[in-house]
Amino acid sequence: MAKPLPTSVRNHLTGLRILLLFTVLCGLAYPLLITGISQAAFSSQANGSLVKDTKGHVVGSSLIGQNFTIVSADGKTSSPDPKLFQSRPSAAGTNGYDPTASGGTNKGTNDAGLVTTYTQLKSDLAKFNGVSQSQVPADAITSSGSGLDPDISPAYAEIQVNRVAKARGISPAAVEALVKKYTQDRTLGFLGEPRVNVLELNIALTKAG
Repeated sequence: MAKPLPTSVRNHLTGLRILLLFTVLCGLAYPLLITGISQAAFSSQANGSLVKDTKGHVVGSSLIGQNFTIVSADGKTSSPDPKLFQSRPSAAGTNGYDPTASGGTNKGTNDAGLVTTYTQLKSDLAKFNGVSQSQVPADAITSSGSGLDPDISPAYAEIQVNRVAKARGISPAAVEALVKKYTQDRTLGFLGEPRVNVLELNIALTKAG
C-alpha cells in the first residue's frame, strides 16, 4: 500500500489545483465570454467608438477630442481651420488632446496667468468667429478636466456657424441644420448638458461638401 503524502504536500497540491482552476476560469474563460458578449452586443463601444470619414478611413474616436488645424508648409506652425468647427482648448500634451498626457490646467480662477490666458483666448475667438466677446461661452475658453473632451456646447457651435458657412461658401442655414442634427440632448433626459460632437459634425460637413 502506497504511503500517504505528507499533509503539507497535499495542501500544496490542493492549492495548485485551485490556482489552475481559477486561472482558467478567471484568466481565460471569463475574459473570453465578456469579450464575446461585448463584440456581439456593443461592437462599436468595445472597439473604441471609432469614427470613419467619408472614405471609410478611421479618423478618430467619438470619445476623444482633437484639434482641427491647418499646418504650415514647413510643418512648424498650425492655425485653426476656418472651414471646420473647433474644439474647446486642451491642456493634454504640448499640442493638446494627447491621450497619454490627459490632464487639466491645474490653475485656479484667481490665478493671474489663467485670467490672462482666458482674456486672450476670448479675444482671439471673438475675432476668429466674427462675434462679440460677450457671445463667447465658457467652454470655448476653458479646457475640460481630462483635456480630451470631444464635445462642445450648442452655444459654442452656434457662434461658429457663420464663419464655417462663409469659409465653405454655403448658407448658414445648411450649417445650422447640421449642428442641430448632431446636437445630443442630456443623457437620459437629465444627466449632463446638451452637447455637440465636433468630430462627427465636421465629418458631416465634409460629406455635405
